[in-house]
Amino acid sequence: MLKVLFVCHGNICRSPMAEFLFKRMVEEKGVEKKFYIESAATSSEEIGNPVHYGTKKILNSLGIDCSSKTARRITAKDYTTFDYIIGMDKNNIYNLKKLFPDEEHKIYSLLEFADVHRDIKDPWYTGNFDETYKDIMFGLNSFFQFLVINERD
Repeated sequence: MLKVLFVCHGNICRSPMAEFLFKRMVEEKGVEKKFYIESAATSSEEIGNPVHYGTKKILNSLGIDCSSKTARRITAKDYTTFDYIIGMDKNNIYNLKKLFPDEEHKIYSLLEFADVHRDIKDPWYTGNFDETYKDIMFGLNSFFQFLVINERD
C-alpha cells in the first residue's frame, strides 16, 4: 500500500483539496485499496478547524464530502508512516526539510511531478480556488502517472 500525505501551511485549503481529489481519482481508477491518503499542515494556526469554505465549495460541486476533515499538523510519526510527503509550495518544502533534515527523500512538490517549477498559489491569499483546483488536478494527474511508471504492486 502506498501512503501519501499532502501538506500545506494550514491544512484547510490546498492540502485537503489534494487529499480528497486524489482519493476520488484512485477510486475512479479502481485502485483505492492500494492507497492510504491524508493531509496535514506545517503550522499549528488552523489545528482543529474545518476545511475552508472555498475548498469545500469546489469539493462539494464534485460530489465530494469533506465535512469530517479538520486541520492537523504534521508529526515525526508521519515521516515514518508515509511514502510520499507532498508540499504545495516552496515554503512548505522548506518547512518539511527543516522538520526532517536527514530524511528528504520522501519530500516532493506536487507540481514537480509535472516538471513544473512553481508553487500552487495559496487561495487563502489569492481567493482563487478555481486556479488552485486546476493546478492541483494537473499535479495529481502527473503524480498518478509517475506512480504508474515507477511503483510496483
